[in-house]
Amino acid sequence: MKAAVVKGMGERPVYGEFDEPTAAEGHCLINVTASSLSHVTRARAAGSHYSSAQSYPFVAGVDGTGRLENGQRVYFFKPRAPFGAMAERSLVPQAQCIALPDALDDVTAAAIAIPGMSSWAALVERARFAAGETVLINGATGTSGRLAVQIAKHLGAAHIIVTGRNAAALESLKLAGADITISLEQSKDSLIEAFESQFHRGVDVVLDYLWGTSAESLLFAAARAVADDYPVRFVQIGAISGPDIKLPAAVLRSKAITLLGSGIGSIPLMRLFDAMKKVFDAAVPAGLQVATQTFPLAELSAHWENTDRLSRTVFIP
Repeated sequence: MKAAVVKGMGERPVYGEFDEPTAAEGHCLINVTASSLSHVTRARAAGSHYSSAQSYPFVAGVDGTGRLENGQRVYFFKPRAPFGAMAERSLVPQAQCIALPDALDDVTAAAIAIPGMSSWAALVERARFAAGETVLINGATGTSGRLAVQIAKHLGAAHIIVTGRNAAALESLKLAGADITISLEQSKDSLIEAFESQFHRGVDVVLDYLWGTSAESLLFAAARAVADDYPVRFVQIGAISGPDIKLPAAVLRSKAITLLGSGIGSIPLMRLFDAMKKVFDAAVPAGLQVATQTFPLAELSAHWENTDRLSRTVFIP
């Protein structure tokens, strides 16, 4: 079969032949219809993600949509190695397949799954978000952040604050449900001051997709401005701005700030699937939207490095 094959550490996947999967007990054979190019997919293929496998060759792609042998449409996650989602067919543990609502098309489901799950799980599973709370989303102009705005609104956030660098994309988030926008294109001192004014008013949950200097500024501002004993849950989801920050110990001692991570490993897999199912069920009724670009898998090499954060690249076998 045709697939996106990773042949060695640090090598980009190439479009080529790979052995067909065969039936295995407790697993589903899937005819793949769509697979999204996520940060996790790219990092696992490069061997740089904490969940990466170190056995070669293997097929790239952590999730996708397809049809079971009986024709049922499903979303699937984490195929059995060495198979992946970016192939004509894959082999997936039965428990890691989710039936798709009839109204949700395959491409949208593939594109929305991981970014939608990331914010839904972060809010519900990690932050224990309650309707009526205020949410600040750091790095909201990308696909994941934009979905986080929509999902926070759907779950009942009373007030949504967003940050980003792209001025036009930041402004457009008001149509998605954001109330306040804060540009990251300003000095550290002025950024901390802008964050302080929001924490003075009350921020319950921070969803951080960036880490790096903006996360430092948020935590410094919270330590300065949050009222004593007022609990703030800071949930770390992505690290687009860098893997490390400098965090003085006093920041976490001085105020009731809870620092959490949300991702594969921090939440039981079945709870992640539950979050994904809720995203799929809400997508059409709630009008959750994600911009997509679709390409044939045969054009893998031309689009593997796509970094447009405003849309999701989806490959079609």
